[in-house]
Amino acid sequence: MTSKPLSELQNIGKTVASRLHEIGITNESELRKLGAAKAYKWLSDQNPGKHLPVCYYLYSLEGAIQDKHWDAFSEKEKAQLRTAAGLPK
Repeated sequence: MTSKPLSELQNIGKTVASRLHEIGITNESELRKLGAAKAYKWLSDQNPGKHLPVCYYLYSLEGAIQDKHWDAFSEKEKAQLRTAAGLPK
C-alpha cells in the first residue's frame, strides 16, 4: 500500500497540511498511525494561542483517514471523536 501525500487526502488543505508537517506528519500512513484524535491534540499543543475548529481539524483528519467528507459523520461519531481528543461532548 502506497501512502498518499497529505495534499491528496480528502479534507486536507494547505493550512492543515502545513500544520501537520510542523508536528512531523507528512503523509497518509503517518496520519493513520497516529490517529485523528492524537493528531488534533498534538496540533493543539503546538498552537496553544490558536483556536483550532474541530470541524476543520479533528473531523477533517478523521475524514482524511476514512476518505469521507468531514460533515458526513453522524453526531454520535463526532461526539466520540471529541471524547477521544479530550474535548467536551
